[in-house]
Amino acid sequence: MDQSRDHNTPFANRGLVVAVRGSVVDLRFETQLPPIYRLLRAGSDGQIRIEVLAQLDDQHVRGIALTPTQGLARGMWVEDSGAPLMAPVGQGLLGRMFDVFGNAIDRQPPPTDIQWRSVHNAPPPLARRSTQSEVFETGIKLIDVLLPLERGGKAGLFGGAGVGKTVLLTEMIHNMIGHHAGVSLFCGIGERCREGEELYREMKDAGVLPHMVMVFGQMNEPPGSRFRVGHAALTMAEYFRDDEQRDVLLLIDNIFRFIQAGMEVSGLMGQMPSRLGYQPTMGTELSGLEERIANTDAGAITSIQAVYVPADDFTDPAAVHTFSHLSASIVLSRKRAGEGLYPAIDPLQSSSQMATPGIVGTRHYALAQEIRRTLAQYAELKDIIAMLGLEQLSPEDRNLVARARRLERFLTQPFFTTERFTGLTGKLVSLTDSLDGCERILGDEFRDVPERALYMIGGVDEALVKVKDDKDNRDKEKTS
Repeated sequence: MDQSRDHNTPFANRGLVVAVRGSVVDLRFETQLPPIYRLLRAGSDGQIRIEVLAQLDDQHVRGIALTPTQGLARGMWVEDSGAPLMAPVGQGLLGRMFDVFGNAIDRQPPPTDIQWRSVHNAPPPLARRSTQSEVFETGIKLIDVLLPLERGGKAGLFGGAGVGKTVLLTEMIHNMIGHHAGVSLFCGIGERCREGEELYREMKDAGVLPHMVMVFGQMNEPPGSRFRVGHAALTMAEYFRDDEQRDVLLLIDNIFRFIQAGMEVSGLMGQMPSRLGYQPTMGTELSGLEERIANTDAGAITSIQAVYVPADDFTDPAAVHTFSHLSASIVLSRKRAGEGLYPAIDPLQSSSQMATPGIVGTRHYALAQEIRRTLAQYAELKDIIAMLGLEQLSPEDRNLVARARRLERFLTQPFFTTERFTGLTGKLVSLTDSLDGCERILGDEFRDVPERALYMIGGVDEALVKVKDDKDNRDKEKTS
């Protein structure tokens, strides 16, 4: 059913606007009461869209506007569209950018070869779900070694403002889309418009746009639009998984903004707030979205989600509820970002369900555990070093500190998406090279190599090349 059909089409059901409070609209219908989730239209050309969220009595409904309510007034006519909010699906979506209503927002003609489907779908039943566990390589050393992602799983990038969530997500898009055979779908919920425009340009320049779909409901949109844009993106992803039987990479930035939009809608609807002002239905709303991201016998939806953590408080209900849905939690640390260790992932706070010997193999698992142990012991020794100095440690502890500091620097990586800011060429590192590098550092092979030589490199052998180049440069300066 085309959402852009002519507004003058006669509808059986018409109502009147009774009250307008911000984005919440109360309406009266004399004949037939519209069901929950029905989309209503108001305004001279139907440009104001309202979704029914509550039936107040046998004649009144309360809805949330998905568009700005400017111009809406009491006594105006509202028409029942006869359907819920619909999203376009089909091959015609590839390479295009859409809003929550399925309108193309990339200044190109409307797509052809599409169908329209309701955004309100149930998660796949247990009988249809697949249970295979397979690792999804990202080319980012720290993630592939310590926090392997699951193909068909859900990974979250947790962090406060300005620690690099969007940069890390963009880098993953860059690294994965090249060798990801399926469809990639980016959903922007309540984030900056500038980031959406930049991502579109970068994907176009990289030549991967023909295999990608973008859906945006950014922070300038009303809460109703931000609340529903995730469902619209998932409807598109489900089409590619179930009808086309293709694997889908779904990237969401930012899932917290979905919860925040739900909180705004809940407050406007007059519901009693829960802890810290969150909506009482937050768990249900988040599950309704997250549980649709699943592996089935037809294909897999692999999801990577940025999660803003308010005031760096990981006990915040939004972060706690999101944690429970994920197979991997990647926690970004402001402290590491302050030390210049990018990606600023905290390896001790982050976790992955895939990091088991049965999935990643015995060697990989043992190495990851040894790296964690080394970094954890170094974290414990930091207070002693700060008070007494490195010299007061035993020789064994001094060696451990040297290994840990070299590991920390080796696990940094220059990104393709930040080349123009850092001047460093981006690196994509295979899992084999990452594991070899960590194993050699733990074996003290790089004991005599300066720490700075391991900072912002790809494979570990690049450190030796760096040391050699530094030595040659110093020799030249001496001779000149």
